Amino acid sequence: MDKHLIEIETFITYTLGILVFFIGMQLTQRIKFLREYNIPEPVTGGIIASLVSLVLYLLVDVELNYNLEFRDILLVYFFTTIGINARFSDLINGGRPLLILLTLTLGYIVIQNIVGVSGAMALGQPKAMGVLTGSASLIGGHGTAIAWSSDIAKEHGISNALEIGVASATMGLVMASLLGGPISKWLIQTFKLKGSSAQSLSVGVSYENENIERITHVSLMQATFAIHIAIIVGFYLNDWVNALGVKLPLFVSCLLVAIFLSNTIPLISKKIAWPARTRAIAVISDFSLGLFIAMSLMGMQLWTIADLASSLLILLAAQAVSAIIFIRFLLFPLMGRDYQASVLSAGFAGFSLGATPTAIANMTAVTKTHGPAPTAFIILPLVGAFFVDLANAFIIRYFLNL
Repeated sequence: MDKHLIEIETFITYTLGILVFFIGMQLTQRIKFLREYNIPEPVTGGIIASLVSLVLYLLVDVELNYNLEFRDILLVYFFTTIGINARFSDLINGGRPLLILLTLTLGYIVIQNIVGVSGAMALGQPKAMGVLTGSASLIGGHGTAIAWSSDIAKEHGISNALEIGVASATMGLVMASLLGGPISKWLIQTFKLKGSSAQSLSVGVSYENENIERITHVSLMQATFAIHIAIIVGFYLNDWVNALGVKLPLFVSCLLVAIFLSNTIPLISKKIAWPARTRAIAVISDFSLGLFIAMSLMGMQLWTIADLASSLLILLAAQAVSAIIFIRFLLFPLMGRDYQASVLSAGFAGFSLGATPTAIANMTAVTKTHGPAPTAFIILPLVGAFFVDLANAFIIRYFLNL
């Protein structure tokens, strides 16, 4: 029997995405497991929505096809807010530990793609699938995996690239949450490390309290205006770069422009109300990413990856093993073999396989038991939020062009 295709237009898709987010939020609040393993609300809601689509497909021969045009706009919004929040001064003040962690992270992006591509080739899969199950979905997370999936589908003939990338990113979040704490605990016990009780816990409080101003319609409009300026310039920059033969996603160009504007305009004139690190920018950032992920996940066609389930598990298991080896023999020694390094090890496991929030959750669990590690909570979010998305884009493009 032929499947009945139902096309859901843009505005309804957008509205359903908000509903899916709220469903995920309610479930996360009610189910302890989801909170403990730091599963984001839009991931929970989006996966449930995709399972509903799967049931409709299998039982009543109905295929839902969502128009995701507005989703792509949300992605550009999100990466532009990252650029607006970026400060060169923070990276310079971070000092030697920040530089070491940044170097290790950039190196591991390359390693992650080598592992992915090698594993895909060994399994008889396209090389591009190895990139999807490498830094595009793991260090990159859902946003980067979804952003690159359309290009990979068009240029490398992987029609279910979106489903593969999203599935890898979701499974990566779970692995990241499960591995970070045990890795740090093992290092602490093996090397007999102890935290200091002289300082209070640092769990990102300084970031949360940095902006305490009220959100008003004016602050939201100022933030939106700055974002739009960066996107407009980024659009023209993207056209120019593409004309030179260097193809980059639009969100990378907008990210670059936003970084430049955020580190020049406030210096040129202090009278300009630049919205970097304001609550208004934070709201737009969270809204854009949350709805972007919800819309993307609810549109997954899970039946298209059934034949690749075993390959995905093998590739992700290889990535987990490589992350453990990298942390034990490179990151932990080079970061000083001390308690701070063990906390960063938990964070790096969360970051390299999942996302920066997973990394913070892993480090928080360790410090609640063993004592504070303030430097870890400063440098890891800076590396995760500033350089990685930009560097990852260039490295992904390099591996796709191999």
